[in-house]
Amino acid sequence: MFTRNRCARQEIKGFTLVELLVVIAIIGVLVALLLPAVQAARAAARRVSCANNMKQIGLGLHLYHDTFQRLPAGWKGYDPSTGQPHWFGQPGWAWSASILHYMEQQAVYDDLVHLDLPITDSSNAQARVLPISTFLCPSDPGERTFVLSGGGIYVGSGSFSPVELARNNYLGVFGTLDLHVVCAGGGDCVGNGSFFLNEGVTNRDIRDGLSQTFLVGERSSKWAPSTWVGMVSGGSHAPARVVGVGLFPPNSELEEEQYSHNFSSFHPTGVHFLTADGAVHLISDEIDQTVYQAFCTRAGGEIVSDFFSGRE
Repeated sequence: MFTRNRCARQEIKGFTLVELLVVIAIIGVLVALLLPAVQAARAAARRVSCANNMKQIGLGLHLYHDTFQRLPAGWKGYDPSTGQPHWFGQPGWAWSASILHYMEQQAVYDDLVHLDLPITDSSNAQARVLPISTFLCPSDPGERTFVLSGGGIYVGSGSFSPVELARNNYLGVFGTLDLHVVCAGGGDCVGNGSFFLNEGVTNRDIRDGLSQTFLVGERSSKWAPSTWVGMVSGGSHAPARVVGVGLFPPNSELEEEQYSHNFSSFHPTGVHFLTADGAVHLISDEIDQTVYQAFCTRAGGEIVSDFFSGRE
């Protein structure tokens, strides 16, 4: 006769399907509530970091001005066959390259950058593709370098070949004058803003007031990536890769000239600008066009003295 041991069955308790679905739904609601707040916090942090970049650029410009009693030229360009100024000329180096040694980039300035030689010279091969974090807005998802295609005026011997350049999100303010109208006629290419061809302005030249004049503004990489290196002769929109035009409000994209020469950003609330007194302001896309253009000129005589009252 066989005996069989019987073990008492233990009831296993757990979530029912309905309870599991309720828990998942609650988690989903919490994520939906928290995610926008997290994204907003991250965007705010990136915006603060971007503003800090511009403050460092402002400090570098002030140190340069203290040393040379003027700001650097927007970019340097001469026709090598005649020695005359040319907006698509050589060597092409931008204002941003001129202040590297005032921005804790002394080694780059001393060892990699050769300002007396064209940007495309082999001795500048390492410098022209070197991303510099201070020139990159953390909100911009673009690549750290880009390839500049042809399409501009080539000045010099040989022909244009596509060239890789380090990206930059901060451009000098040329003013409110169209680059093609001012420069294509073979003139001196002098804008009514703070940065233009071959000549640097002094604080005395900024007659509208240092706190009322934009020096530098943001440009996103969405449509027309820019570079800290300079203007490469023969490149598409090459001068507009180092300076911007405030003819239209920030982030205007209706026509090619607006998005390729304008100021823009990936910030949801506006575009950062550095004024000549070293302050950084976030300017809304909805700014009045007349007021905006007044800030983009150095000696227009406009009165906008209370605009920044109570603002960032």
